[in-house]
Amino acid sequence: MGLELYLDLLCQPCRAVYIFAKKIGVPFELRKVEVLKGQHNSDDFAQVNPLRKVPALKDGDFTLAESPWAPAAMSSKPAPSWRPGASVWRGRSGRTSSRRPTRWS
Repeated sequence: MGLELYLDLLCQPCRAVYIFAKKIGVPFELRKVEVLKGQHNSDDFAQVNPLRKVPALKDGDFTLAESPWAPAAMSSKPAPSWRPGASVWRGRSGRTSSRRPTRWS
């Protein structure tokens, strides 16, 4: 089995994880969990995430239940040309910020 993402796409943090995974090209299997129907409170889902919260990420025996760490875990999985802080974020001037440079006299 590969990477499994347990998500409810009505939930904003779940959508963020889903979009991030699609954007960087991580292959995953989507497991829908409908929070409004209470599926996150089921005993089956508690085996995946004892906290009973979405999003959850499962890769083999490894389970990640904290949503802020899910994109970091996914970005370390593949070996694409995408890397944090890549030159994509630099403008034509070579600066990483759109603010004007501060002059110190």
